[in-house]
Amino acid sequence: MNVLSLFDGMSCGQIALNRLGIQYDNYFASEIKKSAIKVTQHNYPKTIQLGDIRNVTASDLPKIDLILAGSPCQDFSIANPKGRKGLKGQKSSLFYEFYRILEQCNPKYYVLENVLMDKESYNNLSKIMGCYPIEICSSKVSAQMRKRLYWTNINNSKDMFGFNFVNIKQPEDKNIFFQDIVTDGFVDYIKCRCLNTQTYIDPKKSEYIWKRYSNTGMLSLIFEKKDLTGKFRTVNVIEMERLQTVPEGYTSILTANQSCNVLGDGWTVDVICHILKQMD
Repeated sequence: MNVLSLFDGMSCGQIALNRLGIQYDNYFASEIKKSAIKVTQHNYPKTIQLGDIRNVTASDLPKIDLILAGSPCQDFSIANPKGRKGLKGQKSSLFYEFYRILEQCNPKYYVLENVLMDKESYNNLSKIMGCYPIEICSSKVSAQMRKRLYWTNINNSKDMFGFNFVNIKQPEDKNIFFQDIVTDGFVDYIKCRCLNTQTYIDPKKSEYIWKRYSNTGMLSLIFEKKDLTGKFRTVNVIEMERLQTVPEGYTSILTANQSCNVLGDGWTVDVICHILKQMD
């Protein structure tokens, strides 16, 4: 089997395939972020890097059996209301590059991931993809709240109007809680807030950390004492890897900020495992 991963990041798709024991002959990756490529090649040195997706074409590749992709989300995200431009946005319009390659390669299977989005963008992407996605929250398989949409042709059904929808069951809840995955200290929420590329903050910047935590509610903290007093910090690298169900030490060759950047951009691996294990 030949796999093509577009916007590959740190190759979470490859982690999932290996975790499931799915054999593949070649894994082609299109990625431009240097730190992400560095992590991928460190862990999977046989990965064939293709560079910018705009330069990728099916004629340069063997027959592709599986395409994985997580196209840029910045212009879709409901967390970015002012800068949200949908498919017209500079970054999220790269979806069309994914779709170009999907049509060229015509693989047996594909999986496309993206964030929760406004109704117009949701309908536009679904119309182009020819199916409605499934929404899965990472809280089912990990200690974080991370809702994402997945368009795939794995196990599709038709609704009463004849339109395809992803008919994959929700993952079984593993009951993994935030407190379960911290290396030390105590937390004030059952689940961690969604990991993003700016979750890790230098512990020395305690005033800034507290301001983000208290003003925006977009940050999870670990406290020194059980009564949630004393020193506090944001999640460390090991905890971020656990939140994304990535093998511990996978990003160890990077700085903490770099690890946060690639992990925040990445997938929750066990969600991808849940989808891919249903390939026949």
